Amino acid sequence: MASLGAICAVCYVFMLFVTFTLAGDIVHPDNIAPKRPGCDNNFVLVKVPTRIDDVESCEYVGVGARFGPTLESKEKHANHTRVAIADPPDCCSKPKNKLTGEVILVHRGQCSFTTKANIAEEAGASAILIINYRTELFKMVCEANETDVDIGIPAVMLPQDAGETLENHILSNSTVSVQLYSPLRPLVDVAEVFLWLMAVGTILCASYWSAWTAGENAVEQEKLLKDASDEYASTENVGSSAYVEISTAAAISFVVIASCFLVMLYKLMASWFVEVLVVLFCIGGVEGLQTCLVALLSCFRWFQHAAQTYVKVPFFGAVSYLTVAVTPFCIVFAVLWGVYRHVSIAWIGQDILGITLIITVLQIVRIPNLKVGTVLLSCAFLYDIFWVFVSKWWFHESVMIVVARGDRSGEDGIPMLLKIPRMFDPWGGYSIIGFGDIILPGLLVAFSMRYDWLAKKKIRDGYFLWAMTAYGLGLLVTYVALNLMDGHGQPALLYIVPFTLGTFLSLGKKRGELKILWTRGEPKVPCPHMQEDQSTNQ
Repeated sequence: MASLGAICAVCYVFMLFVTFTLAGDIVHPDNIAPKRPGCDNNFVLVKVPTRIDDVESCEYVGVGARFGPTLESKEKHANHTRVAIADPPDCCSKPKNKLTGEVILVHRGQCSFTTKANIAEEAGASAILIINYRTELFKMVCEANETDVDIGIPAVMLPQDAGETLENHILSNSTVSVQLYSPLRPLVDVAEVFLWLMAVGTILCASYWSAWTAGENAVEQEKLLKDASDEYASTENVGSSAYVEISTAAAISFVVIASCFLVMLYKLMASWFVEVLVVLFCIGGVEGLQTCLVALLSCFRWFQHAAQTYVKVPFFGAVSYLTVAVTPFCIVFAVLWGVYRHVSIAWIGQDILGITLIITVLQIVRIPNLKVGTVLLSCAFLYDIFWVFVSKWWFHESVMIVVARGDRSGEDGIPMLLKIPRMFDPWGGYSIIGFGDIILPGLLVAFSMRYDWLAKKKIRDGYFLWAMTAYGLGLLVTYVALNLMDGHGQPALLYIVPFTLGTFLSLGKKRGELKILWTRGEPKVPCPHMQEDQSTNQ
C-alpha cells in the first residue's frame, strides 16, 4: 500500500524508546537508607500465604525490614503461625494480651519500627507484621540515634488493604495463620531462553527478507541494464518508496525525539494514555501482521495469482486481492487482543503482533551505510544508559523502567514489549524485552545481510554471520547481568551495542573494507551511462 512506509515510519518513532530487559525485582538494594551493624539487610519481598480457620486463603506480598533475622527461602521450612492483633494496636507499649509465639499484627505510627519489634519480641511474638497506612509498601529502616537494633524476630510490612483484611478476619473470631518466606529467583528461567530465541529469530527472518527484497530489486535493474532500456531513468527509483533510509541527521535526532516522547509518557502515565498506546500498537500490529501474512502466503502457488492481481481501494490506491482477503483477519486479531489483553494468555497475541511489526519495520526502515549505523547505535547506547540509570538522579526513579512497567497507570505495562511468563519462578511475572533492543541492532544486522547478498560474499567471508552471532552473545550477556542483578531492569543496548557494532567495525578494518562500508554501504547496480563511460575509457 502507498501508506505502508508512512505507517511504519510512525511506528518506528513511537516504539523505539523502550530499550531494556526486565524480569522483576525481589531484592531492592538501597544505598540511601542508613546501614550499620544489625541494620544492614537488603529489602526483600516476602510471600505471606494465609489460612483462615485452617482453610487456605489469599497470599499477600510484603517487604522485609533492614533489621532482624533473614527469612526462610523455602516454603516447606516456613511454619504456619497464628496471628494475634496487638493491644494497643500501635505496639508502642507492652501488649496487654499474652503472646506465646504468635505473629503479632500492628499498625504503623506513633513510634519507630525497631521500637515496635523490640516490644513485640519481649512480649513473646515470633514475628511482627506492620500494617502500612497506604496500599503500597514502605522500606523499614533504623533511626539514626537508635542503639537497640539487635532484634531477634523478623519484621515484615504489609500494604494497608492486606493488613485490614487479616485484622477483620481476626475480629470476626476466625483463626488466622500465616507463613513468612522469601523464595529465591532461579538463576535461569525457561522464559529467558524463549525470549532470546524470539529476538534472534525475529532479526534473522527480517534480515533474510530484507536481503531477498534487495536482491530482487538488483535483478530487475540488471535486466534493464542488459536491455539498455531508455526507460531505466524513469524506473531507476522504482521501489525506493517501499523503504525509508535513515540519514545521519535522523539518527542523531532519534535521541531527542525518543527522549521527549519518553518523558511525555512518564509525566502522562495513566490508564487513558496506556489505552492510546494500545490503539497505536493495534494499528501498527495490523499493518505488520498483514504485511507478513501476505509475504508468507505469496510463497504458495495457490495464492500467487491473488497476490499479483490488484484492485483500486479509495485512500489506499492499488491493493492486491490477497491483502484485501487477509486484512479483516488481522483487524479482528488485533481488536480481540486489545479487548482481552488482561487475560493470562494475551501475551501470545501481543508477541505475534509485536514480532510481525518488528519484521515489517526492519523490512522498510534501512540504514544505507555503516556510518549511519554507527551514529544511530552510539546515540541509542547513550540514550539507554541515561534513561535507565542516570535519570534516577533527576527523577528519583528510573524513567525507562517506570514507563515500561506502567507504574501509576493501573496497567500491566505498555504494549511495545515482547513478553513471556516466567514459568519456574516462584514470584511469577514476565521476562520482557523492549522493541528497541531488537529493532536498533536489527537495522545493522539486516544491513550486513544485504551487503553480503549483493556483494555475493560467502557466509563465512561476509558480515552477517558475525553480526548475528555478536547480537546473540550481547543479548545473552544482558540476561546474565539481569540474573546477577536479581531481576533489576538492565539497559540491553549497554551490552548489545559493543558486541554488535564492535564486531562489525573490527571485522571491516581487518579486511580492509571499512572505508567502503562506512561511506558507500551496499553495492549498487551501475547506471547505463556509467557503463558507457567505463567502456569508453577502456
